[in-house]
Amino acid sequence: MPTPATAPATAPDSVFRDPSFRLFWFARLCTTIGYQIFTVAVGWQMYDLTRDPFMLGMVGLVQFLPSVMLLLVSGHVADRFDRRLIVRTCQTLEALIAVSMAVASLKGWITRDHIFVFVALIGATRAFETPTLQALLPSVVTPRQLPRAVALSSSATQTAIIIGPALGGFAYVAGPGVVYAISATLFAVAACLVSVLKLRQAAQRLTTPVSIATLFAGFSYIRSRPVLLGAISLDLFAVLLGGATALLPIYARDILHTGPWGLGLLRSSPAVGALVTALWLAHHPMNRRVGRVMFGAVAVFGVATMVFGVSHWLPLSMAALVMLGASDMISVVVRSTLVQLDTPDDMRGRVGAVNSVFIGASNQLGEFESGVTAALLGPVGAVLLGGIGTLVVVAVWMRLFPSLASRDRLHDHPLTA
Repeated sequence: MPTPATAPATAPDSVFRDPSFRLFWFARLCTTIGYQIFTVAVGWQMYDLTRDPFMLGMVGLVQFLPSVMLLLVSGHVADRFDRRLIVRTCQTLEALIAVSMAVASLKGWITRDHIFVFVALIGATRAFETPTLQALLPSVVTPRQLPRAVALSSSATQTAIIIGPALGGFAYVAGPGVVYAISATLFAVAACLVSVLKLRQAAQRLTTPVSIATLFAGFSYIRSRPVLLGAISLDLFAVLLGGATALLPIYARDILHTGPWGLGLLRSSPAVGALVTALWLAHHPMNRRVGRVMFGAVAVFGVATMVFGVSHWLPLSMAALVMLGASDMISVVVRSTLVQLDTPDDMRGRVGAVNSVFIGASNQLGEFESGVTAALLGPVGAVLLGGIGTLVVVAVWMRLFPSLASRDRLHDHPLTA
């Protein structure tokens, strides 16, 4: 029998050669592109119907609220039941929702209220799908492969963020119904891929009866682990303060004096930096001083935010956003891998649900914070303040969470192949 070091299915370098991981990767790619296309169509259609920018903000809020309301339930379900079944069910429901929107759009039935209902339903299904999909990954690969698998899985998300909006924008020329139909097809393909996904190891399911303690176990576990609490909260406050991307339309028009094409380049720049970094980390995983690497990456994120804030030259602004996306991806890979490796399998759903809501809250509240500070200080002042605030958070968090700062390896225990 081949040893773990030589077996093609288990060697760390061959994670993408593993058929199960490839199915997982393409399933995540399809479901994320489907979601990106869906959100592009919703935004355009809502604005076409209402011509009210406030309604666009409400779409984001309506989509985010279910993840908060279902936080305790979604994580508990992910730990108690078959995770493949949960993900497949969610993706099937998302396909049906997208089909319903396609039909309503093609028939001319769609209204503002219909959009809010459909968006809330999508938000509810993703409240279950997102943490469950994250918790499923450690069962697809070995612990030793996990850092590379997390990086490659993140590359699927960044690829979708680059491809999805562009595909949705081009397809919208044919009408929103066509866009929703494409989205539904991608959700259905993802569900089919998950259906045939084989796990390397069976998940350890939660067997204790439902109680207040089990529902809140994700919060309790994170609070009792300074490394996890520090990593998750560092990302929360860094993104919350450094939300420069929310002000890209203002920078494109009023500061860089470019058109929609320039805004498109600015929007894609962070994803390009993140994608390149994710692919690099998949081939060159971090092995030492991961805590300091994470803090350093967040500090670079703050500096890149400040450079973008003062730039009046499009190439420099794009370079700063590429660096911003690259540094954020380093932080994401470290945080995600720590969460997976430091969490027992029967807790990963609940911990992942808390982590997902923190990420969503940082993005949503970060856009709100940027808008408020831009109204008070102007866009340049708001972005500079966010970058400075990120650096302050890094300095404070290194003192508050010394165990995270001193963390040497992603895993603090021996790994099996």
